Amino acid sequence: MHVQEWLETVPPLAIYLLVGLVIGLESLGIPLPGEIILVSSALLASQHGDIDPFVLGACASAGAIIGDSIGYAIGRKGGRPLLAWLGGRFPKHFSEGHIATAERSFQKWGMWAVFFGRFVALLRIFAGPLAGVLRMPYWKFLTANVLGGIVWAGGTTAVIYYVGVVAESWLKRFSWLGLVAAVLIGLTSMLIIKRKASKAQTAHQEPEPAVAGD
Repeated sequence: MHVQEWLETVPPLAIYLLVGLVIGLESLGIPLPGEIILVSSALLASQHGDIDPFVLGACASAGAIIGDSIGYAIGRKGGRPLLAWLGGRFPKHFSEGHIATAERSFQKWGMWAVFFGRFVALLRIFAGPLAGVLRMPYWKFLTANVLGGIVWAGGTTAVIYYVGVVAESWLKRFSWLGLVAAVLIGLTSMLIIKRKASKAQTAHQEPEPAVAGD
């Protein structure tokens, strides 16, 4: 069964809690499809008036912020042995190569790695625990965490919700082509944001040129 079809059978309150929980666990460091659940729920909200998009966005933002904060605390306490343990449990996501890439991002970007990490799937999982392992000052982490969580979760909810509303209006006035066009516009906007964040991340990850011999 498709995610959205399954969500249609779930009461609104359960959807709010599910979105917050899944995104929170993903932000904590557990590989889960948080973005898929959020997008599907926001699209469902645009089609059913009993799901409030503002409450949905607030729950998603809260889950992102709280999950990242817990991940930070766990990473700060567990240190590098925690990353080794995660690598054994989730080798696809926490391989040594991925950890090294994420660590370079944090060393070059600092708190911005936490903020922009919200828009990159891999960094979204790493951000909290890795910031704790690297002992980033908590006030920096918290600032980037709150801003990133609100912009990503709230922005994604708003974009998908309004795309769904426009799509439904077009669908009534014109044809199913309106739905396809509206969805493509929304997805394209999200991909552009992600691509810019990824390019910026790659640019900052390029190794600095070696200095000539002393």
